[in-house]
Amino acid sequence: MPSGTALDMSVTENSQVDENFETARLVARIADDFRGKDILLLDMRPITPIVDFFIVVTATSQRQMKALGEEVARVMKKRGQHRLGEEGTDGDGVWVLQDFGDVVLHVFTSEGRELYDLEGLWADAPRVGLELSQNPAVVTDSSTTAESAVEPSE
Repeated sequence: MPSGTALDMSVTENSQVDENFETARLVARIADDFRGKDILLLDMRPITPIVDFFIVVTATSQRQMKALGEEVARVMKKRGQHRLGEEGTDGDGVWVLQDFGDVVLHVFTSEGRELYDLEGLWADAPRVGLELSQNPAVVTDSSTTAESAVEPSE
């Protein structure tokens, strides 16, 4: 079959989805390593074409928010995935956002998370089950598991 066919495009798209899913899981693991609380991975693909995954995390302090964000940025840069945008790192905000294109990290204080309520705003987005060391019961609605969140590429 010649290159550039529908089959080739499908395999490429599945590979990109797999990569984005693994990136989102990596970001969630970093948040867990930095003692983030209530880590939630939202599969945004059925909701919007703009982003594939949101990782929503609660931090207990400004210092923790900053450290977690810096570590995610460091690891992503090392992987060759540069941050496209960043918000909330200057000052005493309640929300830090890091945009890596198809994967977006949201780190909130508990007050900020309650105020902005991304889980409520994006309630239709499937929650992806995570197995994390610090927070074993991270997701209560595991309608999407790690195995079923991404269709295998052929």
